[in-house]
Amino acid sequence: MEEDTDYRIRFSSLRYINDHVGFRGTLKSSPSDFVVIEIDEQGQLVNKATNEPVYKSSEILPEPNHLAKKRKLDLQNFTFEDGSNQDLNTFTTCSKGDQNHQSGAENEEAINEGPSKCEEEKADVLGSLLDKETNELLNQFAHEIKEELNSGNKLIRPSSSEFSLGRILDKNQRAILHSAIRQKFPFLITVGKNSEIVVKPNLEYKELCHLVSEEEACEFLKYLDAKQENSKFTFKPDNNKDHRKAVHHFVNKKFGNLVETKSFSEPNYNIGNPNVAITVRFREKAHKPRKRSLECQERKVIYTAFTLQKENLEMYEAVGFLAIKLGVIPSDFSYAGLKDKKAITYQKMVIRKVTPERLKSIEKEIEKKRMNVFNIRSVDDSLRLGQLKGNHFDIVVRNLQKQINDSANLKERILEAIENVKDKGFVNYYGPQRFGKGRKVHTDQIGLALLKSEMVRAVKLFLTPEDLDDPVNRAKKYFLQTEDAKVTLSMMPEFKVREKALLESLHRFGMTEEGCVQAWFSFPHSMRIFYIHAYSSKIWNEAVSYRLATYGSRVVEGDLVCLDEDIVDEHFPNSKVHLVTKEEESANTYAIHQVVLPVLGYNIQYPKNKVGQWYHEILSRDELQTCRFKVPALKLNVPGCYRQILKYPHNLSYQLMEEHDVDGKTEGSLVSEALSLLISFDLDTSCYATVCLREIMKHDV
Repeated sequence: MEEDTDYRIRFSSLRYINDHVGFRGTLKSSPSDFVVIEIDEQGQLVNKATNEPVYKSSEILPEPNHLAKKRKLDLQNFTFEDGSNQDLNTFTTCSKGDQNHQSGAENEEAINEGPSKCEEEKADVLGSLLDKETNELLNQFAHEIKEELNSGNKLIRPSSSEFSLGRILDKNQRAILHSAIRQKFPFLITVGKNSEIVVKPNLEYKELCHLVSEEEACEFLKYLDAKQENSKFTFKPDNNKDHRKAVHHFVNKKFGNLVETKSFSEPNYNIGNPNVAITVRFREKAHKPRKRSLECQERKVIYTAFTLQKENLEMYEAVGFLAIKLGVIPSDFSYAGLKDKKAITYQKMVIRKVTPERLKSIEKEIEKKRMNVFNIRSVDDSLRLGQLKGNHFDIVVRNLQKQINDSANLKERILEAIENVKDKGFVNYYGPQRFGKGRKVHTDQIGLALLKSEMVRAVKLFLTPEDLDDPVNRAKKYFLQTEDAKVTLSMMPEFKVREKALLESLHRFGMTEEGCVQAWFSFPHSMRIFYIHAYSSKIWNEAVSYRLATYGSRVVEGDLVCLDEDIVDEHFPNSKVHLVTKEEESANTYAIHQVVLPVLGYNIQYPKNKVGQWYHEILSRDELQTCRFKVPALKLNVPGCYRQILKYPHNLSYQLMEEHDVDGKTEGSLVSEALSLLISFDLDTSCYATVCLREIMKHDV
């Protein structure tokens, strides 16, 4: 692979805070030379055996199916104006019966028999809730719209485009009307406006009727509106692959956030030459954490915590592999922070919808992937990013040498450097692994494209190959040449989970701006927003370096300082940030370690000096002058935060080791002594050991 010159230029140009000479050495000669152990919120290393009780088989709940929630209505206790509620029980039973139907041959008879019993009962509900005149006008409006939609006209006449039921003050009554109208007239939609219900044509019905029969279109839209848990809908079997593809595309384009589609063979039709039918089901959704109660214990989501040990493995690759083995998706995993690839790392994770027993059953399989799981136990909730106290590092730096043209004693240089950083701290840059060190395309470039809503460009950047001749890069190269997602998908190795997920979506939705938006949704939210954060991190690094070059270690007017000495992470509110005044600068009120700079977002303030001006110039350079750091298409909102420009290592200790290298194997071979440094320290959350070492060594590592 070609040297990543952009990375070299980017980091070698960043300023230091200390003025010692430093030294050189080799970092990460092997994964065992770089060990990272997460420190949990209680201050405990996660590689130690936990004192929490491990799971017991008798306490394990069955793994639930968490599908879309159905609408909750207090139907049983709803009372009509006349005090009766007899029709509601009928309506409820009818709705549930309708929601599990399939529109295959078994429904044709019922469809052709005229109004069903359920439809009559829904009509009774409408008659009970609406006065006679309104009910008749609604039926007349529905009849006219149905004729209009079934005609060849492209547009609905403005005179008949909507019908108002008037204001209905009772919330429960409005909810029942919305559902009853959509179920009786699936070619209509209802909209609420300040307690008023407005009925309009459902134009998606007209589009769907170009692909399937009117009966199927009606039944499908009723199925969607019902949102019945665990239900599914199957279109009539269809041997035409292109036609099925068109139906898949329509459903996913219009309702992809709610449902998913699959094609299955139907052997009951034409044995020997089975038809294929499209089945639709609601996407799985996690329930929000609930307060404990006897009623919801059986339905509560299962969360299993564990410590993941991995070696020389990217974290997303590790999560993708575990997801495949456990039959879940990557977004079912939660974690407190990302960890290095070329290292041995220990971190706490929580997986949703998997029991401790199930996780323990794959221990042997994942060992082959240089992973291990232990401290497996049941917990009540998932993890969130930043939910840790920090990380502990045990690092070996080998082949220590003096800086070029330095005549001083090497051991004295090492001692001086370590003590300097221990006392004065290091510049708290984001580390190179945040940007994809060694790659042609860095993560911040993808983030910038997403912020500018250049979705196709972002996909192409993500799939840009390196200068390597291996299956992964051959597949990426083929895609950029052809944009053929289907063939590229077959070429991409199974372990490339993110790439395959993206390609599957591109195959389904196409290489258009809208198709690429859908493709990005194949990544969990934490991964999508990671690229935006990478861009903000790059700008922050450059801003700190500019600030140190401009003002040095002085705290000057217009600087931002943090007023809370106890804050250890980046996410503190604007109320904790203070703008330094001219008088405070003269009085040396604040020290450099209190200075913070904003990480870009929509809810931050900028310094009121040359650094603030620099931020605005950079945003203008990157064509983000009007960017609000929100990407609605991808449901990404980046409020921003503040980050201290200096940090300090804690519990630092070190040891110099002399290693003997034999040059050759014959008698009389030369024996040379190489000096290595074993250094251990703790860092706060969101700090990088490579950045701390860079400040110590005064050399890019």
